[in-house]
Amino acid sequence: MQILYSNHIKNRLSLRKIPYSLPQKIYEQSGERYFDAQTGHRVAIMKVKLYNKIRDVMIAYIIEGDYVKLLTIHPLGIDQKLKRVKSGRWSKIDEKV
Repeated sequence: MQILYSNHIKNRLSLRKIPYSLPQKIYEQSGERYFDAQTGHRVAIMKVKLYNKIRDVMIAYIIEGDYVKLLTIHPLGIDQKLKRVKSGRWSKIDEKV
């Protein structure tokens, strides 16, 4: 499946000084995936070294036909993931890449 970057994620990578290859790495290697009921997007989360710390970083993406479009990326706050799961906004999905 082909992986495309949205203009938004390209802008985020530049502004946040995140390596260009990181979103694709998270998409391909993440073992933690959710469906975001608020946006309708899928979310992949992975612990990575970013800004000299190990932290959870999420990407939001959609699957359209024979390609995946990566939409945005951002580091998660300490309780952000837990709160979104507990509130029901994010529900765990089993998706193989």
